[in-house]
Amino acid sequence: MTRTDTLSFDALPERFRPRTATLLYGGLLVNTELAVLLVYHLLADVRVDSVFAVVYPFIWINVGLWAIVRTNPDPRAPRHRYLAGVVAGGYLLALFVLGGLLWTGVPQLPTGVDVSMPSPGIGPVVSYNGPLVRATFVPFLVVGYLALSYLVYATLIDAAGSAIGGVIGLFSCFSCVWPLIAPIFVGAFGSAGTAVATSLQSYVAGTAIFLVTIVLLYWRPFKREHGGDDGENSEERWRRKRRERRG
Repeated sequence: MTRTDTLSFDALPERFRPRTATLLYGGLLVNTELAVLLVYHLLADVRVDSVFAVVYPFIWINVGLWAIVRTNPDPRAPRHRYLAGVVAGGYLLALFVLGGLLWTGVPQLPTGVDVSMPSPGIGPVVSYNGPLVRATFVPFLVVGYLALSYLVYATLIDAAGSAIGGVIGLFSCFSCVWPLIAPIFVGAFGSAGTAVATSLQSYVAGTAIFLVTIVLLYWRPFKREHGGDDGENSEERWRRKRRERRG
């Protein structure tokens, strides 16, 4: 008698199983995005040379939002959370700088705010140039970088309970570095407001790197699905150790 195994979501770890609410709201979000794209391109009468050119920003946004919603860092001591927050904040700042969203001001350009509306997801692009700083808001990059930084925060917290420690855990997770060096190689360094709309080929590579990094950081080898062997979760262990030190 031959046994045939079928693929079932139940065989996946709990973190990777699609939830009913995720499927429902995800479907609603995708349909809304498609409607917005359709209306925009009908009204703007913009020629589309590639479907990927208008879809890839929503890949960043949807995957980034999914990763943020589905990521629940293990509770740790406040010290671990603060240190992880500081490192993740520095990581986010580095992404903004290397991604061209934040840089020093350009004296030759007029000071003020400029708003442009390329294809939804890429736009609305809001740029500010001041005497000291130049900042650009690009929706899909901001959401994507926030998601990466939050996953780094979760990775650090999970690694804090491992034998090698949080800082080593971050740098041993080499995938964290990919988005930092990617702009240098895919040509996205500079003014994001103009680069995003014109450098499609660079964002094919950038999107691939983003997706791989999200998957690796979401997997997080330090993540424990079920706390300790005795069923005690990380918060309970931290509280117990704190009581033992005081006693």
